Amino acid sequence: MYQSNVPQRTTRHPQPTPAAPAHRRKRTLVAALGMGLAVALSGCNDDTGKGSDKESAASKSPSEQASQSSGPTAPAGDEPMVEGWQTQTSQKHHFRYDVPAKAEKWKVLDKGTALSYTDKDGKPIVVMTAAANYREGGCSSNPNPDTIGEAGKGQLATVGTTGGGKEGSLQENARNWAGNWGFAAYGGKEHKPKIKVSQAKPWKHGGIEGYTATAQVTVTNRPSACVPPKAVVHSIAQKLPDGTMHGWVIYADQGVPDALTADDMKKIMNTVRPTGG
Repeated sequence: MYQSNVPQRTTRHPQPTPAAPAHRRKRTLVAALGMGLAVALSGCNDDTGKGSDKESAASKSPSEQASQSSGPTAPAGDEPMVEGWQTQTSQKHHFRYDVPAKAEKWKVLDKGTALSYTDKDGKPIVVMTAAANYREGGCSSNPNPDTIGEAGKGQLATVGTTGGGKEGSLQENARNWAGNWGFAAYGGKEHKPKIKVSQAKPWKHGGIEGYTATAQVTVTNRPSACVPPKAVVHSIAQKLPDGTMHGWVIYADQGVPDALTADDMKKIMNTVRPTGG
């Protein structure tokens, strides 16, 4: 699925503690986790979490089902693929996607607002921009309080974009983005969740040819009933002509009232498409 300098639910660009460039840190937390043992892989994320994206965490998973579905034709520009839904666009990461309407408790954030989880020194370890939250503020407890920006506000799901580096393969990055967001959003180093990450599978959908991976998360730190017992993370990774790799990520609480269903996530993933810019 993150501390000092945390803005209070604002669309201003957060200013986290300056961190070394992510391509030098090459910090990854988890790509697979079985029997409580983390396996760290290399990954790429040049997004520093400083709000630089001006216009710019079972049988068949939703990502696997969606990758085999043709889905509706992507419209041009910022028009939603599903009537009544809201569109979010990241020119920086070359993703466009839709989420349900405001009436269904979805909030599209300012494109430049960064969501991040931090290490013990307050430095971002995972960052996303061009994000959207589902049922924000519904539950104040959080398995990892180390947050920056709009992360950890009690929402039941978050979607956003990340990446920008050239390290590793596209398959590795798809797995890392799924695993790292599950790790960070649902416990972090102090309260490590148990995570199982799938193998990356080809994703050919909506004009994107990349890879997708899924992380199944078991939460170990549950300070209140508000914290979910489980979570799921899906990633989509694409590579641009300049060699940079970019990710789209959705992480969602499971096992709590109003949690997104597998079908809900599949419908959202089916709207993911390139910006064309």
